[in-house]
Amino acid sequence: MNSDFTLAIHSLIFLALQPDRMATSDAISESACVHPVRIRKVLSLLKKHGFIKSKEGVGGGFKFALDLIEVNLWDIYKITSEGSLQPKCPESNEHCIVGANMQRVLFSIFLGGEEHLGEYLKKYTLKEVVDLINEKQ
Repeated sequence: MNSDFTLAIHSLIFLALQPDRMATSDAISESACVHPVRIRKVLSLLKKHGFIKSKEGVGGGFKFALDLIEVNLWDIYKITSEGSLQPKCPESNEHCIVGANMQRVLFSIFLGGEEHLGEYLKKYTLKEVVDLINEKQ
């Protein structure tokens, strides 16, 4: 799994917790302690998939576009990290039974693992993440 997944969740929660105002990529990057360019890349992806809206110019920024209950962690994983659990197999000797079959076998195993992860992540909406954050205060 890559950091875009956690940065996307961080960004969405940050925006959702201030529904009455726009937030800049600088403010979000400061909260996440990453370079604004990294956040802008993630925000672009979130905007493309309809999770956020943006406005340019003075007073502009980003705003959460949905209801917290409508988005689960699997939705975010799919746009940021899908396939990242797949093993990276080097070129193998096709004349060896192991080399000829390892990539296919591991791909099948890890695909099943990602499906299980998806079922687990679907159980957590952004509303539940917000509740967990507020529980710690």
